Amino acid sequence: MQTESQIPIAAAEKRRFAVNLALFYSAVFAVLGTHLPFFPLWLKAIGIDAAWIGLINALPAITRFTTLPQVTAFAEKRHAIRAAMMVSVLATAIGFTAVGLQQQPLALFLIYALTCMMWTPTMPLTDAYALRGVARYGLDYGPLRLWGSAAFAAGSLACGYLVDVIAARDLIWVIVAWAVVAVLASSLLQPLDDVRHRTTERRAHTALLRDAGFWAIIASAALIQGSHVAYYTFSAINWQLHGISGLTIAELWTLGVIAEIVVFALSPRFSLHPSTMIAIGGLSAVVRWIVTAHEPPLALLAIAQLGHGLSFGMTIVGTMNLLVQRVPAHQIARGQGYYAACNGLLGAATSIASGAIYARTGDGLYYVMAAMAGLGALVIWTARHRLTAHPHNAESGG
Repeated sequence: MQTESQIPIAAAEKRRFAVNLALFYSAVFAVLGTHLPFFPLWLKAIGIDAAWIGLINALPAITRFTTLPQVTAFAEKRHAIRAAMMVSVLATAIGFTAVGLQQQPLALFLIYALTCMMWTPTMPLTDAYALRGVARYGLDYGPLRLWGSAAFAAGSLACGYLVDVIAARDLIWVIVAWAVVAVLASSLLQPLDDVRHRTTERRAHTALLRDAGFWAIIASAALIQGSHVAYYTFSAINWQLHGISGLTIAELWTLGVIAEIVVFALSPRFSLHPSTMIAIGGLSAVVRWIVTAHEPPLALLAIAQLGHGLSFGMTIVGTMNLLVQRVPAHQIARGQGYYAACNGLLGAATSIASGAIYARTGDGLYYVMAAMAGLGALVIWTARHRLTAHPHNAESGG
């Protein structure tokens, strides 16, 4: 039984872990929130042509299913997830600084490729660290993750404001600044207890790959999240063609992020099994994309945008809860790597296919996305009986 003096220490340690991780999530997502919309704008401003912009912007997706799993597996093998996070954000800051000093397409491509190799593992490593903390301290993933979503929205809005204030050629330094903040935030991350396992790395690797339940989780999540590709890529273009103003488009996107944050905040109160959460996320995506395909009036479109809280937020909460149950703590980074790789591969393929489909069918693309989300919901629902928690060491390491 704990003594009185031990209880406050444990509570303070738990609170410190949650606060420091929330700060790190915020910094990392602020980098994403400034990079995703404005990096292509910077490339255009320094004179990079459209063909090179397309090639350069494909690099993050490519590294997600090539080098990323290798980095996460290496960090886990060395029992150094926290250290890998720190190295990753430092290399990201250095890489974006080097990118900002270049204007030749080939040099940019090569330096950005190296940067992406170190940058794209940051999120799965952070989620692995978070899930170990969830198991270690009895926390909930959603309230930790919501700070990332809030920072993404704030970063995008702030950078959007700066577009009208500073030259587009200087936008890269906003990204660099947030990357430096992430480096500072990484220094606050607490070391967690080391998790070592007697099973050999090869056996651990093959055991995870042979687990049909694990594959059901990441396949269903990748299908549902991949169904958002049409929204991410073509929603602004499509809505503008239908006469919706740029400000209204920004407000519609913000509605989705707000809904996502609310779901993350309320997730500790959810009593549903995680597989049911993912299925709800998939079915919500089906409804959302069918409504969007019908060119609804603005009020109905706004309601559909609120569905982002379920189609995206609920899916993530269910996925992370299942992974922390299903994957032993000593393999969680490897599991996150496979999950990110599956997302990246399917997302890249969907992005390529969606361009051709949109060119032929326009809004009809959303029906394809609805079918994709429905398949994800079916996969997880079919596998729900085998997705019982595996006993594993709840202690977490980094």
